[in-house]
Amino acid sequence: MRIIVVGAGLSGLMAARECVSHGHEVIVFDKGRGVGGRLATRRIKDATLDHGAQFFTVRSAEFQKNVDDWIAAGVVREWCRGFSEEDGHPRYVGANGMTSIAKHLATGLDVRTSTLVFSLTRAETDWVITTDDGVAHHADRVILTAPIPQSFSLMFGGGIEMPVELRNTDYDRTLGLLVTLDSNNHNVSSPGGMQFPDDVFSFIGDNTAKGISAAPALTFHANPEWSLANFDKTNREIHDDLLEAATPWLGTAHVTSSEMKKWRFAIPKKLWPDACWVDDSGTLAIAGDAFAGPRVEGAALSGLAAARALVA
Repeated sequence: MRIIVVGAGLSGLMAARECVSHGHEVIVFDKGRGVGGRLATRRIKDATLDHGAQFFTVRSAEFQKNVDDWIAAGVVREWCRGFSEEDGHPRYVGANGMTSIAKHLATGLDVRTSTLVFSLTRAETDWVITTDDGVAHHADRVILTAPIPQSFSLMFGGGIEMPVELRNTDYDRTLGLLVTLDSNNHNVSSPGGMQFPDDVFSFIGDNTAKGISAAPALTFHANPEWSLANFDKTNREIHDDLLEAATPWLGTAHVTSSEMKKWRFAIPKKLWPDACWVDDSGTLAIAGDAFAGPRVEGAALSGLAAARALVA
């Protein structure tokens, strides 16, 4: 079969690899310039900063098998086992930033980035996906892995039904700040991650302590409440407010550069109870981190579940 996957984040790439392993022809489309989605890593001169997902954990045997393979391939390694104190659960990171996981999964796949899927329609015998260059792509199966509101918009345009409860999935927003410094004389404690350290931030990550950055670099994620309250300000206002809030954590280090990042669909507020959703025809599936399972692990397992539901 010919299968089209929309979204080259973790869920989409896991789904694509699973379909390829069953001998199917797969194309992955993503509107972004690179793969990974929220497995996002930014390089600023000698600094490397994760600005989406900061780490992940493993709760299931199935996901652990995948992670063990990634560790063996040198793509993933353990960062720590807790931030304020050890709790026994490894926190894993991409060896060269979280996006390195996505790049590893994309190897050998037909992934077409900077390509926006413009429309999705059901033809008599297959699906037709039209991209923003006007080309119509035919597929026997389709897997949508974008945030639910984006997948719903695509389906709505094609007159395809989605359950009301699923299409009403809402997401927390995240405003972030990337900061490079002239030294590591900051106030982010070992092992380099701080969860909910104050009233503004939900996480502060030391990318040098994490082991991905050659130069001092910190990532700040504002909490959902602060992000929502400030999301509609200008980018300059958000940047300046985040930098002011970050100042107590900078210690005696001086900022050499800073960038603001916005995530509109950062974390789903409520999870769909199943690992994926499949339409009545059994030829279209929706997957992603809004489905059963915790964050990164949930996204990965959801992609696998969607692929297996369509190719079994």
